[in-house]
Amino acid sequence: MITALDHIAVAVPNLEKAIQRFCEDFGLPLDGTEDVEAAKTSTAFIPLPPTNIELVHPLNGEGPIAKYLEKRGGGLHHLCFRSDDIYADVERLKAKGYAFITDAPSPGAHNSLTIFIHPKSCDGILVELNQPADEH
Repeated sequence: MITALDHIAVAVPNLEKAIQRFCEDFGLPLDGTEDVEAAKTSTAFIPLPPTNIELVHPLNGEGPIAKYLEKRGGGLHHLCFRSDDIYADVERLKAKGYAFITDAPSPGAHNSLTIFIHPKSCDGILVELNQPADEH
């Protein structure tokens, strides 16, 4: 079951500048950075309980975020909903006709499981489902 808005992801062309803006300029805390090899991203998490802002930047200049930035520039990338049973949510949403970008959840930041719903299934919005590591 979907339990919360986990994070709002912002694609950024320069991760360090974006961290500076959100943390130093806006005075928000940084909860760390992480490279996610499977997604080819470098991420920074800025908690704003009960949710987070996730800054995403292409890891080694590759992957889907690199293509996104090249095509659109920086900006809102996706909404992520937290799930307490990602496999059940995927099956339930597939049965309702939602199309997913991959066939199954894969490893994400903080050892979570993640999967993305294709924007064509959600009025043009890329939606991620995320099950935290301590819940799988």
